[in-house]
Amino acid sequence: MARARLAAGMEDDAMAILEARHADPFAWLGQHALNGAYVQRVFLPTASRAEIVWAQGSQTLEQVHPAGLFQGRSSEPLPTPYLLRWQDLRGEHQRHDPYTFLPFLSDLDIHLFNEGRLLAAYAHLGAHCRTLEGVDGVSFAVWAPNAERVSVVGDFNGWDGRAHPMRSRGQSGLWELFIPDLKVGELYKFELRHRETGLVFTKTDPYAQEFELRPSNAARVTRSTFQWQDEAWLAARAQSDWQHAPMSIYEVHLGSWQRDEEGNFLNYRVLAERLVDYCQRMGYTHIELLPVMEHPLDESWGYQVSGYFAPTSRFGTPDDFRYFVDHCHRHGLGVLLDWVPGHFPKDDWGLARFDGSALYEHADPREGEQKDWGTYVFNFGRNEVRSFLLSNACFWADRFHVDGFRVDAVASLLYRDYSRKEGEWIPNRYGGRENLEAIDFLRELHVVLNERFPGILSIAEESTAWPMVSRPTYVGGLGFSMKWNMGWMHDTLAYMHEDPIYRRYHQDSLTFSQIYAYTENFVLPLSHDEVVHGKASLLDKMPGDTWQRFANLRLLLSYQFAHPGKKLNFMGNDLGQGREWDSSRSLDWQLLEVDWHAGVHRLFADLNRLHRERTALHDQDFAPEGFRWIDCHDAEQSVLSFLRWDRGGGFVVAVFNFTPVVRRDYRIGVPAGGRYAEIFNSDAEVYGGSNVGNWPQEATATAWMGMEHSLLLTLPPLAAVFLSRQEE
Repeated sequence: MARARLAAGMEDDAMAILEARHADPFAWLGQHALNGAYVQRVFLPTASRAEIVWAQGSQTLEQVHPAGLFQGRSSEPLPTPYLLRWQDLRGEHQRHDPYTFLPFLSDLDIHLFNEGRLLAAYAHLGAHCRTLEGVDGVSFAVWAPNAERVSVVGDFNGWDGRAHPMRSRGQSGLWELFIPDLKVGELYKFELRHRETGLVFTKTDPYAQEFELRPSNAARVTRSTFQWQDEAWLAARAQSDWQHAPMSIYEVHLGSWQRDEEGNFLNYRVLAERLVDYCQRMGYTHIELLPVMEHPLDESWGYQVSGYFAPTSRFGTPDDFRYFVDHCHRHGLGVLLDWVPGHFPKDDWGLARFDGSALYEHADPREGEQKDWGTYVFNFGRNEVRSFLLSNACFWADRFHVDGFRVDAVASLLYRDYSRKEGEWIPNRYGGRENLEAIDFLRELHVVLNERFPGILSIAEESTAWPMVSRPTYVGGLGFSMKWNMGWMHDTLAYMHEDPIYRRYHQDSLTFSQIYAYTENFVLPLSHDEVVHGKASLLDKMPGDTWQRFANLRLLLSYQFAHPGKKLNFMGNDLGQGREWDSSRSLDWQLLEVDWHAGVHRLFADLNRLHRERTALHDQDFAPEGFRWIDCHDAEQSVLSFLRWDRGGGFVVAVFNFTPVVRRDYRIGVPAGGRYAEIFNSDAEVYGGSNVGNWPQEATATAWMGMEHSLLLTLPPLAAVFLSRQEE
């Protein structure tokens, strides 16, 4: 380099720029006062000539290094922002100089981010189309405190990390750069140089809101133009009394619910039309989606998230997904998302060791890894990680209007020794196994969500006896709205798996749930986890010949809808699908042409309808006043009977015969006299049953089972019967 062309003492800065290791490029590039004049410095890799252009004139720049370093001088400051025009190997280009713009991250935003309280971090970090000083472009911001240098790379600069080094915001660890004249659709990543090792590597943007289609993993600049039309839904949600409302959740994996004729994924908009139509016909109240956040591997079902702020591009654009949610809302369906704050994959282009150090995760594998899943664990004690996760939950509620979250694997957050052997975990500061930082995070999460998004729901997949999971934070709870009742699910499926001849020995598997049923706000899940990995479909869990297996399945579903708790069923349950769920192909919709499966389908729709219409079946799901045993002791005949009550005194009688034997003249007590009629019978011929049932009858004044009146019923085989007292 010709030293005379550079001001004395500037050679080291120039070489640092050329070698892409300058920690503060704004201190050297751009326009600066120097010795009573002004100097303009530009680095344009491979450029052969360059000039500065502004409204009143232009200035040719002198090339001071053949790699593309140019310099100009003027007695007065040139008006900024000015345009650069240059020629390189790819042709002629023109854009405003990025290094003439002032910082765009405010001191307050930086402070809140470092304090773990920047709840809209997604509006500041990542890539955003914006206008600065009258110039349109894209702002980029990323947190990488252990980087010596961070650059934005993309097609627009030939993926050259020398071209667009970012401004460091000091001790905050944040880096920012506004690149003028960039537009929506640009692909980009960050290139980082580690401060201590000098290692250079590229990463995707943790706050990216759109990605290119896998297996590629670059982020894409995006900007929404979607016009929401769900104001009425959101207003009603804010006033909703969901505790006393019917809730039947349809759990869906978008990639395998339906596909096109060639076996390809459907777009979010097509899925919206088809799914909403289906759910309305079936009577569901909510759709719960297995994770739609961007993920690299189809086979992970979305549980190994690589893009926490981006709907997966497998099914379309972010605005396509906005259409999906909006369409659901305008047709009366809530949308819940599976959310995975417990762990993230180790892919070297993602969050893992993001700036060359354990940034989002713990450094010690005894705290920072989940070996079962081959993933890293978030460091919930780090403020900036809390800003990331809290703002992520807010992002989906704010920018996509979702109605709630099902939080995956909560037990792995709560316990430091989760799935770890002795010596493989580190106790908390008190010597215990509780993850105190994660507990604080969950409580803060629910305070934030409830304050900002009234009526939003959160559901814990939590499999232990941790107390008050679904109780408010102000009484010491974790703050979840509801919790999956894993005990009910395991006990019920184990019971149903038994041959009916042996069920009399396992009656307690059905009755035990009432001991704890009101300690939490429970959801009764028959989820995707129960129909994969060799566990068999619900239908194939049932014993007996074909008739008995379908009767047992109808009985199981009827029992679920009668039992206290909100309902959740995975797609395919309502078809009576025989094979296990396969995420690589569509459900077996052709089964609906078979009478057995069509019967299950009709039964499910009728159960949903009944669940909605009969207040007693949903009004007091979380209160002991909503349930009363009629008889739970008839293990010898494997019969259960109980009442469901609403707050107005209305009730439904539910009787279950878990054997293939017809029970005639079976007397049950009822709480009032009057005329009773069947409102549902899972043995009805229309469902594929044998059509054994009961005509309407008057309750007699024969005291029975502690009640002053009773009915004499015929109990159909492997079936449920619901009865209601007819009003005068």
